[in-house]
Formats: sequence, C-alpha cells, structure tokens
Amino acid sequence: MHCLGREMPSDREGEPLLDQLYQCIVVGSIRWCQKQKLEGETSSTFILIMPKAPVQKKCRVHREVSRVSTKAGVKGAKPAGATLAQGLVFNTDLGQHILKNPLVITAMLEKAGLKSTDTVLEVGPGTGNMTTKLLERVKRVVACEIDSRMVAELHKRFLSTALHSKLDIRIGDVLKAELPAFDVCVANLPYQISSPFVFKLLLHRPLFRCAVLMFQKEFAERLVAKPGDKLYCRLTANTQLLAKVDHLMKVGKNNFRPPPKVESSVVRIEPKNPVPDINFSEWDGLLRIIFVRKNKTLSAGFKQTSVLQTLEKNYKTWCSIQEKKIPEDFSIKEKIEDILVNGKFDKKRARQMDQDDILALLHAFNKEGIHFV
Repeated sequence: MHCLGREMPSDREGEPLLDQLYQCIVVGSIRWCQKQKLEGETSSTFILIMPKAPVQKKCRVHREVSRVSTKAGVKGAKPAGATLAQGLVFNTDLGQHILKNPLVITAMLEKAGLKSTDTVLEVGPGTGNMTTKLLERVKRVVACEIDSRMVAELHKRFLSTALHSKLDIRIGDVLKAELPAFDVCVANLPYQISSPFVFKLLLHRPLFRCAVLMFQKEFAERLVAKPGDKLYCRLTANTQLLAKVDHLMKVGKNNFRPPPKVESSVVRIEPKNPVPDINFSEWDGLLRIIFVRKNKTLSAGFKQTSVLQTLEKNYKTWCSIQEKKIPEDFSIKEKIEDILVNGKFDKKRARQMDQDDILALLHAFNKEGIHFV
C-alpha cells in the first residue's frame, strides 16, 4: 500500500493500523511541501484535513429502581400500566382498579349527602384517593381492605397527618367479617364481590342511611331494572324489596388505574325504613325457583323434579309440626298446580311480575302449607 509516494507498512507491531495511516499522510504531506518550495512554487497553499478521532460515548449507569410488589409469580400482577410511580403493582384478580379521577370521587361524596357527624364504611380503599376526601368531611372512616400492601400504603399516606386519628383500617375479607355500625357506605367495590356484598349490606342491622357504590355497568342496570326488562332478575327483585335504588352516573374505564375491561356505573341504595314485614328467606327461596326460567310460565317452572321433591319435603315437615294428616293419595304436583290455577298465576312469567305479584304468590303458597325454607 502506498501513500503519496511512500510505501506504507502493513502493520507495525504494537501500533494500530489507523494510526500508521495518519502518520503516513502527515509525513508524505510534509515532503510534498518541501518539494514545492525547492521548485519555487511558494504561493501554493496546502490544507491538511485530518479525520476526527472517534470519541467513546460515556453513558450514565442507571440504578435499578426497587419495586414494591408481591412475590414473584403472583397471579394478576400487571407491571405495565398497572403500576404507581413508587412501583406498587395492582392485583387485578382482587379487583384493584383504583379510581383516579377526583371529579368522580367528589360527585360520589356529594350524592351520599355526608354529614360531619357520620361514620362511613369504605370497602376496598386502595391507595386512599377517596379515603382522603372522606376523612376531610366526616367524623370517622372504617376502611376494609384485604391486601396488606394497600394497608401499608394507607398507613404511609395518613400516619403523619391529622386525619390519621379518624381512620379505622380493618384487614380481611369484608364478606366474612362482621360489619360495624355506620351511617353511610361509599365505595369503589371490587366487582367480583358486588352481589354478595349488596345482600350483606341490605341485611345489615342497624339500618344505615344510604350507600353510594361503584359497580360494573351491567350489574348496576340489573339493580335498577323494571318488570319486563331483559335484565330484570332475582337480584333486582331482592334489592328493590328492601331498598330504593337509583342510578346516578356512568363512569368510563379511563377513570381507573389500571383501566378495567368494562364500563362502570354509580348507584345509590337507600334501605326502606321500616323494613318490610316479610320472611326474607321464604321470599328468596321462591325467587330462586321462579327466576331459574324467568321467561317460562310459572306452571312450567314448578314441574321440575328437584323443585317438587324439595317442596314435598317442606310440606310434610309443616304437616308434622301442625299435626295434620297427609292423605295417602297426596300429590305435591297436583297441589301446586291447583294453587297456581286458582290464583291465576299459572300463565304468568317471573320476568313480568312486580313485587305485589310475587308477594301474592308467596302468600298463596304459604296459606296452603307450601314453604320454601
């Protein structure tokens, strides 16, 4: 290899090839200039442009941020889009979709009609977004949380504040625990416990003033459905027997972190006072039968073998208590059919029956000794 008339060595031991090339160019250029000067061409100008030596980039070594999380492999952990700035991973299997919109929280509290003397029950407080606003308005907040990580977050958030003395945190499953006395319940409920919690709430004594709850949209629509609606069901009839239910507002999925897969709605439940004078177990037992096939006639619904066997057993128990003799040719199927026909219930369908219709049906059965518990 040649450079300006000078043979370039292929490689000098211990010297990089690129450095040898630079040196060759410089030496060759100087000799060329000397030659020009000897020949009398002093006006010539020579510009030597050297290539820029590569600069090694220096990058900052970032320290890994420690994450507060559950054990490795916890089911439901969503590290992407479900993590707070401090690294807390939400477990969506526990229904942890934190309500982050302060306007929605404020609207829920206003609809609850809170008083400064109230004790409020909150289920699933999460990181305490709603808890903070509750503590600023009421006397005491009882927060029920099943996740110990969230409990730690609540303590960390309120421990050094004046609001901490007003907060009562209870760890555990709210469905298995005994509810304390409270005036109002405000909660962004984990959706998987919606139905059992509503029944637990309605049967709670002493009576509370009202509950403002966040539900899955379809569940909320079932609570407020009317007879004849597609979503009218056993849940509807049970809830509306014991309480007045109003739909307050719809809440989009983007108001939560992480966003759930469904839309949500807020519902206000106000227990009836005085409580209806009815055996709720009897009432619910009847509903379990007639709403299994809510679009079928009642006559068809009471012909199922399992239903007939249960009602016959209950009838014989009642007759034994009342010391009433059962005829040898007794048929529970014929007796039920007679009750339905005589009361003009045989052609009715559960989906179209209101509370008065269901109460009349229950009274007709009880009058003839047919019970559902």
